[in-house]
Amino acid sequence: MERTIAMLAPVFIVMNMLMSCEILDNDPDKHVAEKEDSTYVGLEEVAQILSLIPMQMNHFNEVFDAVTSSSDNGYDEEYTMKDLFCTPGAGVGDGAVRSGVSYKKPLRDMIEEQVRNLCMTKSDGWEQREPDDFLDALMESDIQIYWPMSENWDKETRPIITYDPEDGSEVNVGYRIIDDDGFRRIEEITVDEEMAQSEPVWVVNRNSDAGFKTLEMMRREDPDWGEGGGNIIVRPETFSETKSEEEIKALILKDFTMNRNYDSWFAGASEFFVKIGYMEDFTASTEAELRLYDPMVTDFMIVVRRNQVGIPQNFNAILMSDWSDDMDACAFMITEDDGGTRTEWSSKAKVFIEGKSYGVEVSFPMNVRDDIVWRGNLSCSWIERCNGEPWPFGDVDLTFETVSL
Repeated sequence: MERTIAMLAPVFIVMNMLMSCEILDNDPDKHVAEKEDSTYVGLEEVAQILSLIPMQMNHFNEVFDAVTSSSDNGYDEEYTMKDLFCTPGAGVGDGAVRSGVSYKKPLRDMIEEQVRNLCMTKSDGWEQREPDDFLDALMESDIQIYWPMSENWDKETRPIITYDPEDGSEVNVGYRIIDDDGFRRIEEITVDEEMAQSEPVWVVNRNSDAGFKTLEMMRREDPDWGEGGGNIIVRPETFSETKSEEEIKALILKDFTMNRNYDSWFAGASEFFVKIGYMEDFTASTEAELRLYDPMVTDFMIVVRRNQVGIPQNFNAILMSDWSDDMDACAFMITEDDGGTRTEWSSKAKVFIEGKSYGVEVSFPMNVRDDIVWRGNLSCSWIERCNGEPWPFGDVDLTFETVSL
């Protein structure tokens, strides 16, 4: 089975049976209490380290540059520790090099100084820590700085620092840095989303989307993916040379609207995976020829930020480049990523050959903690009938469109 990983995820194929095949992880050694490890890096202690650092405006600008770049690349407003240590100021998707940008004493240097000082003075909880081991673990971790509503920053106010309690809470302790005539002090306050909408707030949380490509990144690498909100550009190499333009139809995901946030605000944006499976260039006329085909599964990820709730996001992304009359129905699934043990959602699809139906096995990967936004059968006739109109799929609205090419 061929798979293309990206950021979005519909799956089209006629389906008449669904089942789940869970891949369990039963290795107890992999789940020992991490906090007993001297190299364990917790979200709370990273937030405390950041609050102790005498940051200046150039450090705030560095974080702002990074989260802005991540957002421009289609990700959340995030600055991963890997980027912070390796390429200061780089956002997710910027790659290994961020040319033309440098920072006087970047934030990584300030963090290193603070960690070494804590270890040297044997501060509470740091008596057994090795600074190099801790810094290496921090750089390789999934920890990041998330800056909600960063576009509203006035370029002057110091951000409040907090962390994700990772228990679904909507409030947590935060650290406000106050500078009174050169005297620096830290005030502990209660932070919630309402505060983050009116004041700059950094949330130390965990990254979940950097390992996938957004549609924006895919378009930059290959313009044939189309232009979101604009023209539809079809990948010409996917078409059979024997078909004329008049015979080709494509299925488009025109709009995607999230009607509610799926996670605590501390966790940031919602990452949706829409999975599509289909028989590419299907021309089989016998059951024997059918065995030569494997279903194509394409995964996309769509990142929807919290301030985009209820606002249609224009994608104009091609889901199927050859909308075939041989399909009678489609299997379609949308999940919101929450991690956990890897599992599979399997279905038996049907295609029609000379009036007879034949089953085709297809599997879609997911995680056991993922929210299943919607899954089920969509008839191709329904898609044709509702062409260009938004329809609810759980707590999201989708607009499909079939276009002749």
